[in-house]
Amino acid sequence: MKKNLNDQITPECLYLNRRQFLKNMAIFGTGTLLAACAPGVSPTPEEEKIILADELTPYESITTYNNFYEFSLTKELVAKEAKDFKTDPWQVEIFGLVKNPITLQMQEILDQFPQEERVYRLRCVEGWSMVIPWVGFSFSKILDLVEPTEEAQFVVFESLADEKQMPGLTANFPWPFREGLRIDEAKNELATIVTGMYGKPLPPQDGAPVRLVVPWKYGFKSAKSIIKIELVSERPKTFWNSIAPREYGFYSNVNPDVPHPRWFQDTERRIGELQRRPTLLFNGYEEDVAYLYEGMDLRASF
Repeated sequence: MKKNLNDQITPECLYLNRRQFLKNMAIFGTGTLLAACAPGVSPTPEEEKIILADELTPYESITTYNNFYEFSLTKELVAKEAKDFKTDPWQVEIFGLVKNPITLQMQEILDQFPQEERVYRLRCVEGWSMVIPWVGFSFSKILDLVEPTEEAQFVVFESLADEKQMPGLTANFPWPFREGLRIDEAKNELATIVTGMYGKPLPPQDGAPVRLVVPWKYGFKSAKSIIKIELVSERPKTFWNSIAPREYGFYSNVNPDVPHPRWFQDTERRIGELQRRPTLLFNGYEEDVAYLYEGMDLRASF
């Protein structure tokens, strides 16, 4: 992976030795979960230098402050409404303009694609942000498996909409939730299929059992609880862009120079901090993704 925040973060504890973190990481198929902080672990001289500006957002905050409208419109109630959400069995269908359509069971996803720790910023269009240690793999690996045809230009991600388990579906929205990426965006190494965080399986309120994370875009672009992935030739209609196209562009790249009518975009409130901080273009991942938008007007194609 080219670049993430692994070299500039302070984790949830006062300090978590990164090498020990990775050494102890056990993917959850084995039943062994990672402890958030091992006592008695001291940083090496090299690692003492990397206690900088970005601290990991505590697990408790990540799991109690959630936008997941299928369960509730109130962030603080999502975890309560989702606590009995059943994610086993689970499968993801990948189809459309591909040479090898396939349906993957959740265990196949865990077994077939090596999982790795990826620490990324998450910036919500509402003006708040987190830093999260995800577990997953580049979505491009799935594309390599199914082999898109030349006609495939976009990827559509569809979330589960189960009225029996998701009380928020009574809200008058165009369910199911669907989001999309241009195929070159989907092939970028930072576009990640996520199966866990903090070394644990994803909890329901954070998109269990499998979700997308696109760290250079506003958080709503990262579909949760995915059941279908379709490759298509034309730009798809997506959930929030269909509801309010003037507020939610199809691309929705994090851009401090493109204001939102209701929320600050030039600054953000990092969860756990009192002061607002400047928002970075592409959420700080400009070096990795700016080439995708060369020649585009990022104000018009927001």
